[in-house]
Amino acid sequence: MRIDIKAYLDNNYLTIYRVAKDSGYGYTTLHKSFNKQQTNATSLNLRDLDAIAQAQHKQMWQVLRELEEQYLFDDD
Repeated sequence: MRIDIKAYLDNNYLTIYRVAKDSGYGYTTLHKSFNKQQTNATSLNLRDLDAIAQAQHKQMWQVLRELEEQYLFDDD
């Protein structure tokens, strides 16, 4: 299972820079997180969800629901 976070950002007119600026998290930290190869051991974390939620003025559960419903893919 993986989350297509880049598609989510694109579809919501977000950039990593904007997410970092609006959330207060460091650009380098988010850039590394959003561009890493996802495995079961390195999934999207709460900091990433919080940053995206803050950038969109949403709750984390709303972002998570969108990611699960539209951007979650089975690698099998």
